Amino acid sequence: MFSGAVHQGPPQTDLSFSDLGLNGQLVESLVRIGFEHPTPIQAEVIPRAFDGKDIVGLAQTGSGKTAAFGLPIIQSLLVTKGGTRALILCPTREIALQTRAFIDIVGKVHKLKTACLIGGVKMGPQITDLQRVPDVVVATPGRLWDHYERKNVRLDKIEHLVMDEADHMLDLGFLPQITRILGVLPTKRQTFMFSATMPSTIENLARRFMNKPGLVDLRPKTLTASGIEHRLYLVDPKDTKACLLKLVEEETGSMLIFLRRKVDADWACRQLELEGHKVARIHSGRTQQQRVAALRGLSDGKHRVLLATNVAARGIDIPIIEHIVNFGMPDAVEDYVHRAGRTARGAMEGTVSTVATWQDKEIIRHLEKAIGKKLPRCEVEGVESWTERKQTIRGRKRLRRRF
Repeated sequence: MFSGAVHQGPPQTDLSFSDLGLNGQLVESLVRIGFEHPTPIQAEVIPRAFDGKDIVGLAQTGSGKTAAFGLPIIQSLLVTKGGTRALILCPTREIALQTRAFIDIVGKVHKLKTACLIGGVKMGPQITDLQRVPDVVVATPGRLWDHYERKNVRLDKIEHLVMDEADHMLDLGFLPQITRILGVLPTKRQTFMFSATMPSTIENLARRFMNKPGLVDLRPKTLTASGIEHRLYLVDPKDTKACLLKLVEEETGSMLIFLRRKVDADWACRQLELEGHKVARIHSGRTQQQRVAALRGLSDGKHRVLLATNVAARGIDIPIIEHIVNFGMPDAVEDYVHRAGRTARGAMEGTVSTVATWQDKEIIRHLEKAIGKKLPRCEVEGVESWTERKQTIRGRKRLRRRF
């Protein structure tokens, strides 16, 4: 697993982990992986978790949520033994793998057993892990339900449930599976729900399946991190590909490019390789092994450009990403914010560039209103920007309006 799985990114508090109630062995495990002080979300959630209360945590991507719920669960599992007692639901394969990696690294000396149940890979090795009766199961909802229906996994002893990035799980259409899963779990349990936003669907889930949860809301006042430089490249539709290729050529740092379709990612990968760039891609047509290799390669510096369709927008936790590129304006403001969260982690700085056309003017207006500032218009060499210019129609002059 790539190093992002144990990255302690955001600015940290002056507290120690022992101040939060973690035992000496667990604190020593954290020191070995470079965790010296808790982040704000960890400082708020961990002490409350030891009280046994349900918690809804709202915080931006990269705030340290995995350790916030993972550490108190690990300590609790060291006290009691027997059966699978913790279940962590994740929206994407990448997030599930990162979460399991953290649990494995911190819990290794305590001999905690884990299983990771995700799609895109064979079920055989997962069944083997389940037969060993893991203490913790990390899973995407669809694959977990497949195993449950085949009677490969028991959920009747779950004491701790985590729904990580719950808003994204609902965006991906997992509500039916989540509802079925929650319906077969013990009612007496501790439940954590983490989300970047608080839509009505999240409130309904909390009201229906949680017991008077406490709210930890550490969402920033601004939608995107202060260390992000925003850029907008407005071009004619026929020039979007040329603009993207020139942008990759002009920028030198690590780059994550989001594209709408698999075919676009495959095209961009071929073209960039022909131009001598080191590049990899992840999308639903790639095997899980290929996707993990692509993520690890960016983290290790084997390639500096990673192409991804929107399926991976929340599944990437690599602190070195310097530049995010949207090839086409995202469909919603929330999508832009989530993608932007891949860079400028913690106190770091980063750039978010968007290649767009006049057809995106409505979402651009919504985004600028949401983030409270106008996106700076930028240009690349050799590609004409979409600007105000005169056209003659039926003998009359008409201005193409800039928005």
